[in-house]
This record gives sequence, C-alpha cells and structure tokens, in this order.
Amino acid sequence: MARKKKNDNWVELKNQPVPEGSHLLEVDNLKMYFHTQDGVVKAVDGVSYTLDRGETLGVVGESGSGKSVTSLTIMGLIDMPPGRIEGGDVRYRGKSLLKMSEAEMQHIRGNDIAMIFQDPMTSLNPVYTIGRQLSEGMRLHLGYSKEQAMKRSIELLTMVGIPNAEQRVKDYPHEFSGGMRQRVMIAMALACEPDILIADEPTTALDVTIQAQIIELMQEMQEKNGNAIIMITHDLGVVADVADKIMVMYAGSPVEFGSADEIFYEPMHPYTWGLIRSIPKQIKDKKSPLTPIKGNPPSLVHAPKGCPFSPRCPYAKDICHQKKPEPFYTSTGHYTKCHFANDPDFIKRNQPPTSRSIKREAAAKGGEA
Repeated sequence: MARKKKNDNWVELKNQPVPEGSHLLEVDNLKMYFHTQDGVVKAVDGVSYTLDRGETLGVVGESGSGKSVTSLTIMGLIDMPPGRIEGGDVRYRGKSLLKMSEAEMQHIRGNDIAMIFQDPMTSLNPVYTIGRQLSEGMRLHLGYSKEQAMKRSIELLTMVGIPNAEQRVKDYPHEFSGGMRQRVMIAMALACEPDILIADEPTTALDVTIQAQIIELMQEMQEKNGNAIIMITHDLGVVADVADKIMVMYAGSPVEFGSADEIFYEPMHPYTWGLIRSIPKQIKDKKSPLTPIKGNPPSLVHAPKGCPFSPRCPYAKDICHQKKPEPFYTSTGHYTKCHFANDPDFIKRNQPPTSRSIKREAAAKGGEA
C-alpha cells in the first residue's frame, strides 16, 4: 500500500498532462545573481530554453559559465541569500517552480526532477549505508516498504555496473572508489524514474568504457519512460551523439543555441568554434595541432563592457569591445550572439571544418567522403 503524502492537497505533477501551449520545462530569461562583498556575481544572466518529453538538451561551456548554477536554480538548491532571483521564471508542466514553497519542492526533487550531482565525494552521506541512501527516495516518493526499496536498490546498483550488488548495498560511501560513488549517484537519480533527469558532468570520474555504458543506460531509460534529459558538460564530444539540441554558455549567458546538427555542422559563434577545435579526435595528419582557446573566462563581477568573449576572441573588432551583440536568429530558430553572425562570408571563412562540410567538399570534387 502506497504511503500517504505529507500534504494531502499536493497533486502529483509527474502524472498530470502538460497544459496546451506549454512545454514540459520552460526556462524563461532566468537570472540568478550572487550578492557578495566583492560585488554582484551574475552567475546566470538571461538563460532561456524549452524542453519536451523525450528530448535531450546538451548544456556546454567552460567551468564558471553558469551551467551548474542554472540547474541548481531549477532544483531550488541555491542558498538565498547570497543568491537572488533577479528575473525570469522556471515552469514545470506550466507551474512556476520559483513560486513553490520548500515543502512543495521536496515533492518535486528526486521524483519529478532528479539530478546527478557533479561531485559524488560530497553528495553521499558518509554515516549511512549506500542501500539506505538509495532507498530513501523510493520510500518517500513511491511508498515502497523497506524490503521493496532494498530490492530495487540492488537492481539499480546492478544496472549501473556495480558488481556483487547484494553485498555492496550494505557498504558505506568510503568503501567505494570515486567512479563507483559516481555510479551510485546515477542509480539514485534513476530510482524514481523522474520526468526530467539533470546530469551534471555525469561521467567525469569514469573511464571511457563505463562512460559509454552510463550514457547508454540513460538513453534506454529515456526510450522506456519518455523522460527528458539535460546533459551538462564542458566537452562537446560527450553530447555529440545524444543531444537533440545544444546550448553553448559563456560567462553566465547562452552565446549560441540550436539543434545538435546546427551546432556541430553550422556553428556561428567564435566560442563554439573554439570548443569544436578543442575536441580530441583521431586524425591521419599528426601535424594538425589541437587548438586550445587562449586566455581565461572573464570575471562575472567585472564583466567586459561589450561581448563577454571579446578579450579572447581572435576575430574581435572595436565594436566587440564596446557593444554587447544582439541575438541573431536563423529561420530555424538557431541563434547566436555575435556582431558578425549576419555575415555569411565571415562565417564560412572562419568556422572549423566538420564531418558534414568535409563530406560536402569531397562530393563537390568527385572524391570519396
């Protein structure tokens, strides 16, 4: 028998239809600032996107670009103060998450929206067994008995590749390696089959083989349940084959947004070009260098006056240092924030070669791709 909810008036949003004209998740011009002694840190400054069932959004950018803070804001896990919502909204199934009480958000977290946190070392409680921590969400949200939750916990540990799960479920976090703790965090996020899974660098501590297994596991869950996934990473290569659309963030704001094909094959922003050139790849010509993005991300307290990427951009002109660029949209909704995005010659001349452009050029020359 299912456990009675703490709040009898609470309606389980996960089982409700998405209102007509709405999306599963809508992030609308979200702004999260931190007020510190050094000044105002504009950690998230105007982030917007929508997400529907079955979709995967890749959020890409360097450390400090605002990727994780955006997701923590969605989950209601930012301490306020020092954090403060300066504008925008986040709506799940048409209802504003930012206007919900902490008690209401406790019904959402782990059940409707779950998150795989970036650091498994600090995300697990050292004084409780793995089995107890895995069971907690299922007993709270799904009404499982202690025995049912423990049985499901063993199944989840087996799913994420932890051997001898029947015994390991009784162990404590310090008895697991870093990679195995990461897998426990993934199992915990999958436990209640959430509507939206936010994966913050989910494969950072894992070797390449396990990375592929974990990403495949998340895709299988998505195919089975139709849930949406937000994949946060600094590596464009991680989301190359899994994302439906990609948002490239820099200095707290999106600088480019589009479908995965548009971002990889028709990128328009110099920062996106730099990320693509930084992807390690197997190449026959060993003389071709791996090109890093020079310089460091800007201070979010004292941001550049113009385009935030202008101090590091090799194509920057005077206007880039003086004026913030307005979004430039294509007919498909692909957009970027660059002063020269409406110059097709500039884009064609400077964007990096991709598998599609190489194939297109080879076909034009009558060669083989």
